[in-house]
Amino acid sequence: MYIKNLSDFYYHALKNQPKTDAFTQKENGKWVSLSSQELVDKAILFSRGLLDLGVKKGDRIAVISNNRIEWHLTDLAIQQIGAVNVPVYSNINPEDYNYILNDCGAKLVFLSDEEILNKIKQIKDKVPSLEKIYTFNPIKGENHYSELLKSTSIEDIEQLRNSVGGDDLATLIYTSGTTGNPKGVMLTHKNFISNVLASEPRLPIAKDQKALSFLPLCHVFERMLDYLYIYKSVSIYYAESMETIADNLKEIQPQLFATVPRLLEKVYDKIVAKGTDLTGIKKKLFFWALDLGLKYDPIIDQGFWYNFQLKLANKLIFSKWREALGGKVMAIVSGGAALQPRLARVFSAAQIPILEGYGLTETSPVIGVNCLLPGGRMIGTIGKPLENLDVKLAEDGEIIVKGPSIMKGYYNKPELTKEVIDEDGYFHTGDIGKFVNGFLKITDRKKEIFKTSGGKYIGEGERFPAAIIQPDFLFLEEWCKRKNIDCSNFSEVIKNQLVIDRIQEEVDLLNQSYPNYEQIKKFELVDTQWAIPSGELTPTLKLKRKFIFAKYQHLVDNIYR
Repeated sequence: MYIKNLSDFYYHALKNQPKTDAFTQKENGKWVSLSSQELVDKAILFSRGLLDLGVKKGDRIAVISNNRIEWHLTDLAIQQIGAVNVPVYSNINPEDYNYILNDCGAKLVFLSDEEILNKIKQIKDKVPSLEKIYTFNPIKGENHYSELLKSTSIEDIEQLRNSVGGDDLATLIYTSGTTGNPKGVMLTHKNFISNVLASEPRLPIAKDQKALSFLPLCHVFERMLDYLYIYKSVSIYYAESMETIADNLKEIQPQLFATVPRLLEKVYDKIVAKGTDLTGIKKKLFFWALDLGLKYDPIIDQGFWYNFQLKLANKLIFSKWREALGGKVMAIVSGGAALQPRLARVFSAAQIPILEGYGLTETSPVIGVNCLLPGGRMIGTIGKPLENLDVKLAEDGEIIVKGPSIMKGYYNKPELTKEVIDEDGYFHTGDIGKFVNGFLKITDRKKEIFKTSGGKYIGEGERFPAAIIQPDFLFLEEWCKRKNIDCSNFSEVIKNQLVIDRIQEEVDLLNQSYPNYEQIKKFELVDTQWAIPSGELTPTLKLKRKFIFAKYQHLVDNIYR
């Protein structure tokens, strides 16, 4: 079946390999599935309901929800009549909702729960285009989306679906940018389709697999992967929440899931903390296995003795790691930020391959990703570029990309679009990189390279580089217990000279990799975990550098003044 628009993915799966558990989520403590056929049938009724409300091709419909079956049901209903899905994060503030809904001119809003509803009600009267709000959860006195699934006249849906072309706008995705108002990235059906089809060979997808989905579907990374799962008839299971991922992995036993490095780091830290609590021979075996894992390299054969030890470590130690992830994981895709090489090494050594990739919302998103094919992985890189993209380095080392997955532009911002897409059609990523034997390695972020007062590019106008550090509190708490340091109050812990000296060891270790003018000369510690609600992180877990700098200006002053 030729894939012309996004709705074709769903119909392709229905025709070629229909699943009884195409989409599954937990409701009232039980896993409940929707089959391929049921989803398509419901979506047709849903589309008719949208048309009856006066929705036309090109109209913007906002979807504000956690990951759930209704998200894809709504997406298919929107896409197959040529309307535009505007997915929005469920954890932003009313002011951001006000900006996004007004900027895109949203006609309808579909949202999941009462908490989001209350935020939208605060700004509803400020959005003149907004006609109606529907909820996925039943909420007394509110419009439930099921009201739109009651039509009996569906004969024109197929005709409308066939009229949606690859160059038609499919979605507006508002970037969670670290400064200023978010930008609406215009992605067409072709943008997504080309990226899905080019990414397919990079994942070990086979018949009768399951994938666990927990990264936000409003983010382009998880959304593209979901389209790939649908296209290949992989059953998608939605985690109940970020807190239940560990339990859901054991219940579902998926072969695939996507994550971000921050979550992998937390998993790794918990594993190491448990290993530290062991005693005697068990503790020695744990750290022996960990040390082997940290030396692992998929492209270097380290000889019989290393391979024999690693096989033994997998049987004695790493098998428990695999069991904790459900026991069937074939690959974990990591994106959204740089992955620490040690994580890629140790998990891959434990037969839990982590495939690091790279991309942006503007590129739909994948530019490159590692894979399990022979010669397809190099730790410390984001893999080789996708075959349908022209990826090269500008004179200053910036990664620039041209191809069918590059965005149409920023909505209502033609000047900003011209700043990032040059006359030859290359999108400028803002990332600095280099090629190593065909693999792409990210080395810097262009906007974060500054010149010191000594004329060197590293720190913004100051005499030397410095850092504000948020410690790994899980590690810090465990370390303090071993050193008999009271860790009940982190604001006091970070003032303890022993703690400061321990962090200095890590800084010194990192400094060894850099020339003197790039080395961190001073640092200050903070006593709170950076998070989305407190403003230090974006919804995609990136640092809001401007916000952090302003919040900790007093620490910056301590360092330099």
